[in-house]
Amino acid sequence: MTLLASTPLGIVLLAHGSRDPQWQAPIEAVAAHIRTRQPGTKVCCAYLELCAPSLPEAATYLIATGAFHIRVFPIFLGVGKHAREDFPLLIEQIRVAHPGVAIELLPTAGEYGQLTALMADIALS
Repeated sequence: MTLLASTPLGIVLLAHGSRDPQWQAPIEAVAAHIRTRQPGTKVCCAYLELCAPSLPEAATYLIATGAFHIRVFPIFLGVGKHAREDFPLLIEQIRVAHPGVAIELLPTAGEYGQLTALMADIALS
């Protein structure tokens, strides 16, 4: 078993953000599914802009509740400037602020073949 597999995990679902509060519902639904599938999992939604919490705030919250490994999953379809430049900078800031915590940045949602196939299936159904 690796160190990351044996430490308490916190998951941050990172989305862009919007002024419209209804926009957050699908992201919050993903968090609810995670909690249902793995009760007790520490999961928090975070937003890049226009709503709260921010990624650093969400990570700090999860760490305060006992997570020693934070997995950040960007719910973005494309690999634009945010994914290439902004996310790594935010992750580094969190690492500096919390040196004893493993911070893992996953690829954006759109980089997963499973999601691409699911979207194609939905479009064809």
